[in-house]
Amino acid sequence: MRHSLAFRQDGTFTITQFTDIHWKDGGPADQRSRRLMEIVLDEERPDLVVFTGDVIYTGDVTPGRPVCDNPEQALREAVHAAEVRNIPWAIAFGNHDTEKGISREALMEIVQSLPYSVTERGPKEVSGVGNYVLHIENDKNLPAAVLYFFDSGNLSPVPRIQGYDWIRSDQVQWYMAASRKLRERNHGNALPSLAFFHIPLPEYREVWDTKVCYGNKFEEIGCPRVNSGLFASMVEMGDVMGTFTGHDHVNDYWGELHGIRLCYGRATGYNTYGRENFPRGARMIRLHQGQSDFETWLRLDDNTVIRNQPEHLPGV
Repeated sequence: MRHSLAFRQDGTFTITQFTDIHWKDGGPADQRSRRLMEIVLDEERPDLVVFTGDVIYTGDVTPGRPVCDNPEQALREAVHAAEVRNIPWAIAFGNHDTEKGISREALMEIVQSLPYSVTERGPKEVSGVGNYVLHIENDKNLPAAVLYFFDSGNLSPVPRIQGYDWIRSDQVQWYMAASRKLRERNHGNALPSLAFFHIPLPEYREVWDTKVCYGNKFEEIGCPRVNSGLFASMVEMGDVMGTFTGHDHVNDYWGELHGIRLCYGRATGYNTYGRENFPRGARMIRLHQGQSDFETWLRLDDNTVIRNQPEHLPGV
């Protein structure tokens, strides 16, 4: 990896999550998205930026709306705010990134060609493109925390099952093998870990329906109809403290289920749908060396910081 990730001298490591930018043509809406990202990065000065999918939008559009004719250029422009600030960044692909005009393999080549990208292609024998692990090192240059990235696909691969794709069984097995290997290297102890992907797991619906959550749910949860067991595997492995997704632009809640905090990002892009009085923004995440916990908050496009999101009680 060209840029090593490490805890700062004060023991912190800060991540900015941008999601659903939907960059198309560099027009006015895209420029608003860029200004938002610039504000967040200048204020927060993170150690890593994570783009959780739909960085660009290559799907169908309503006649008269902007079209992404040049996906390669769109990607470069979408990540420019991180690149120009010399901040390492990583991507988990979304369903709209490669609908038309470019493949995941081709887009990954562009991603990996950019100087501050720490994104990896991942194993070719595993479903999807972009299943990989990043380590955050301590002051002894040893892994002290782990970030897992998954390609959550696009649409269901089974004709009789409608809706979105799911993280496949071979991806789950890949994660479990990686987790075991890291545990063995760490004298049998799990390393504090986070996971990033685009499409939320079915457990995002369960946590909203059954647990106290914090934040907003203004649309139906766009999870797959098939539960492939990734969440159960994370519970069993005991390393993942939190998961971070996008996909549903006007949901931004988080809640804890079986010891794992399931978190939505805050939609970042203006070239897509939103909701009145629900500003675009970013989710911030801060790890502390030696602690199996993390802080998280939102920073919005008007520079407002939200540290305490509204409480939601199950069944209300």
